[in-house]
Amino acid sequence: MSKFLYGIDFGTTNSALSIFDEEKKEIIKTIIVPSILYFQSEQSTTEPLKYVVGDQAIAQYIKDGMKGRFMKSIKRILPRSSFIETRIHNKKFNASDLVTLILKELKDKADEVIGYDCKKAIIGRPVFFDDDNTTKDALAQKRLNKAAENAGFEEVRFQFEPIGAAFAYEKTISKKEKVLVADLGGGTTDFTYLELDPAKVGSKDRRKDIIATGGIYIGGDSFDSAFMWDKGTPHFGKHTLYEAAPGKMLTVPVSLFANICSWEQMNFFNGIKIKNDLQNYYHYSKQDRKFKNLITLTDNNLGYSLFQSVEKTKVELSSLPVSQFQYSKMDIEINDEVSIDQYNGIIQKDVKKISAYLDDFLLNHQIAVNDIDSLFLTGGTSMVAAIKDLFKTKFPNTPVHSGDNFISVAKGLAYSGYLFEE
Repeated sequence: MSKFLYGIDFGTTNSALSIFDEEKKEIIKTIIVPSILYFQSEQSTTEPLKYVVGDQAIAQYIKDGMKGRFMKSIKRILPRSSFIETRIHNKKFNASDLVTLILKELKDKADEVIGYDCKKAIIGRPVFFDDDNTTKDALAQKRLNKAAENAGFEEVRFQFEPIGAAFAYEKTISKKEKVLVADLGGGTTDFTYLELDPAKVGSKDRRKDIIATGGIYIGGDSFDSAFMWDKGTPHFGKHTLYEAAPGKMLTVPVSLFANICSWEQMNFFNGIKIKNDLQNYYHYSKQDRKFKNLITLTDNNLGYSLFQSVEKTKVELSSLPVSQFQYSKMDIEINDEVSIDQYNGIIQKDVKKISAYLDDFLLNHQIAVNDIDSLFLTGGTSMVAAIKDLFKTKFPNTPVHSGDNFISVAKGLAYSGYLFEE
């Protein structure tokens, strides 16, 4: 029987698994699923909790009228020490438990392809789960490792995600190159500068070829949050006034709206206290129509469908000068025209942070622009127009390459079998 290992890219938005045949030295299949969980609202008290993952989760969630518990961007809670657990139908789930369900889905699909229970995996991780906070970083990797064990993996190694992307790119070149890899995902932006050589594909030890690594905790979700704050929250009552005392009007707390701009927080924005607070503000705002939208959004678990509209606007503006930010559901009506200049203004703060980090990365590691033979960009956020412009401006004479933005990392991780030889 052939020996296999899995390269797994557990992502904020999507997760992918590449099946690598260690005897034939080739990838036989790559599986991709959205990193989404859905727990149905109707559950039996005498049976195990029912849930679905990925595209099935989306379909079932919509079919059920968006009534159950829908969870997205779970990767972002891995470094959060403040997140201990959440209850779903009176069952406790910690961060590792939630990640396990997605990894197990990938593993089950892959095991079905090869016909046996594979215990060996190389799992990608960002250079920093949460900027350069080593405590949070260690917590995130510990939780991810526990999730891998719970999913059924016994031999696990970790590889930086941009190094995985680099090894996928290395399979396409014909001569030695010094490459800057930028992996721009939903949660993080990671950089790796390394020497690639097609003659070294499959070599046992590549540590000397990796010259520098770094990353920042900003990605596509950050852009979506900024857009939601600027263009979305006014439709949900961000500027609503309520009567705090007779004749004294105040604006409702902005913290309420920060919670609906972040997926990992919206997942848990359903406590009884929060619901009571929303009802009180609504009452003392004299039933403000826009604030009612916030109650409708949270009570009916509409976050996913709303952020689909945010995502659609972002994608359209990667190639068009103008897009419509549209949303219509349960009396919530949004129809705003957004130009690329407006969008770039909204995400400018985050793009500047990525730009400044990249400048520091090059300076601290003494990498001159002329030292870089080529750029390799991967990850869904690499398609954002402002990001493309950033790299064109900084590296005007450097060739820019890209692979499949959603599976490059998983494929490269599968080529990292040398990690098991250490």
